[in-house]
Amino acid sequence: MYDVIVVGAGHAGCEAALAASRLGCRTLLITMNLDNVALMPCNPSIGGPAKGHLAREIDALGGEMARTTDRTFVQIRMLNTGKGPAVQAPRAQVDKRLYSLAMKHTLERQAGLDLKQALVEDLGRGGEGDAPGLWVKTSLGQAFQAKTVILTTGTSLGGRIIIGDTTYQGGRAGEPAAARLSEGLRRLGFNLGLLKTGTPPRIDARSIDFSRTVPQPGSESPLYFSFLGGSENHAHFPPANPVYPQCQPASWRPQLPCYQVYTNPATHEIIRANLHRAPLFTGVIQGVGPRYCPSIEDKIVRFAHKAAHPLFLEPEGWETSEVYVQGANTSLPEDVQLALLRSIPALERAEIVRAGYAIEYDYVPTSQITASLESRLVPGLFLAGQINGTTGYEEAAGQGLIAGINAAYAVRGRPPLILRRDQAYIGIMIDDLVTREVTEPYRLFTSRAEYRLLLRQDNADLRLSHIGFQAGLIDADRHRAVEAKREAIAGEIRRLEKTYFSPGDDGQSLSAAAFIRRPGVGYEELISLGQGRPGLSPEVREQVEIEVKYQGYIERQSREVARVQRLEERRIPAGIDYGRLSGLRSEACQKLARFRPATLGQASRIDGVTPADMAILLIHLERPGKVS
Repeated sequence: MYDVIVVGAGHAGCEAALAASRLGCRTLLITMNLDNVALMPCNPSIGGPAKGHLAREIDALGGEMARTTDRTFVQIRMLNTGKGPAVQAPRAQVDKRLYSLAMKHTLERQAGLDLKQALVEDLGRGGEGDAPGLWVKTSLGQAFQAKTVILTTGTSLGGRIIIGDTTYQGGRAGEPAAARLSEGLRRLGFNLGLLKTGTPPRIDARSIDFSRTVPQPGSESPLYFSFLGGSENHAHFPPANPVYPQCQPASWRPQLPCYQVYTNPATHEIIRANLHRAPLFTGVIQGVGPRYCPSIEDKIVRFAHKAAHPLFLEPEGWETSEVYVQGANTSLPEDVQLALLRSIPALERAEIVRAGYAIEYDYVPTSQITASLESRLVPGLFLAGQINGTTGYEEAAGQGLIAGINAAYAVRGRPPLILRRDQAYIGIMIDDLVTREVTEPYRLFTSRAEYRLLLRQDNADLRLSHIGFQAGLIDADRHRAVEAKREAIAGEIRRLEKTYFSPGDDGQSLSAAAFIRRPGVGYEELISLGQGRPGLSPEVREQVEIEVKYQGYIERQSREVARVQRLEERRIPAGIDYGRLSGLRSEACQKLARFRPATLGQASRIDGVTPADMAILLIHLERPGKVS
């Protein structure tokens, strides 16, 4: 009998299995194809606004995504450098196959983790003998038992692939769907919903006229996702594929460029003329797709006033000619896909290697899980990733890491790890899932954070590494390094506040900290005037500059966190009967009974619960013995 069984080896499953086994649990990872571990069926990239924050938080907690990205990227950039630090985020294009292989090697080397290739078709309650537990059963009739199970099914749960008039069962192109597993969940009492996502066509790089594109190079200076930086060995990467124009901005690491092109009125006319063949508009597609990542046919209809839309041509790896057409998600027939691509000057001779497709899949509405990602209906059953209604590799990986930790904690009898909204974007994401209706694929944005200046991607290690260390996923050496960095930052800020000098010719002196707060001034200018410390690491200098320059805003958000902490910490009895609370509106009773918030803070964020409802709930909680 295993301690933990993880079903599915996408990004959520890999993080869950690694976390559980690293915490000492005997773990089994079951996936339908071991050659597709951590495969990227959509965009082969990691990061971007909020998503880059998530990847760095996963790294700070001891997860694997950032380190694997650093070993396998073909390009990396920092986005939004012209904006404030709260929205700056790293983004990397990775070698899709190399990423998958590197993650598979990590799984294979992990002690206490078994890997099996099989299609899980059913699950249920019951351990060995009379022991509590769960079991899963494969299509070959094998049964495996465990104390806890984590489902990370991606788009495989009841998946249906759609290209024009063609539809067939599949979890993603080339893999079967897990149709019977949906039936097993329904038998356990779960309600399932239907969502939709999509992917664009892949084209042959040899059929692209790169001279008619706008190249987008990678970072000219060393940049990494993991806080370990360049300290780890990186996977071998060959010279850039000769089919791409060379773009090697610095000697620190070879990189491939991405390329930008635009649709035009001819493109839009081709799409409009074929809307009668578009499954999105003919009723073939029933699931709701992601609002913020619409298909190209949806964009042409919704934004008919726009004369052009940007598309990005993104190489899928060092030694492949496949190029991902970012921005062209579609389920149109393949002949229409080819025609719309060839209407773009740089793609006049484009050849499609793989047609784009839409996929509908089942998910579990998240009123049925708790903030620990454990299901309410079946103790010991955890859900992570797209089964919870999210979209994106980073969102899935963040949930997988937390589910793996909490499954291991459940086995050991420890209370679950719940990250607060002021601690991490992971906390925001999970809190959103368990307090709000998921009616479309959920995507994380920096705008979802109330305290985003506190939750920067650059300080994720300072925010979360101590939690990873306490959990057992960060070793002592790494923890000591983070604490030394924290002390160095605090010490330098104290020195700057006490150091006075005259930076100009006016003879007026001011503190070094006040000097940095001037617009357009940073720590480097302080060094040039002999008032800084060149020996400090770039990471420490960066944190000092941000903390000093934005001190007022940071302090204001910190005070707000302290103010609302009372609501976040006030627990609501698990068995409370909201129908017995006099004065509570009917809608509030229904929503509270459905989502079962664990704290007053969670209750306050449920749609349909008003401040007046919260006041009534608080009054009842202040009366001992009156609410259960």
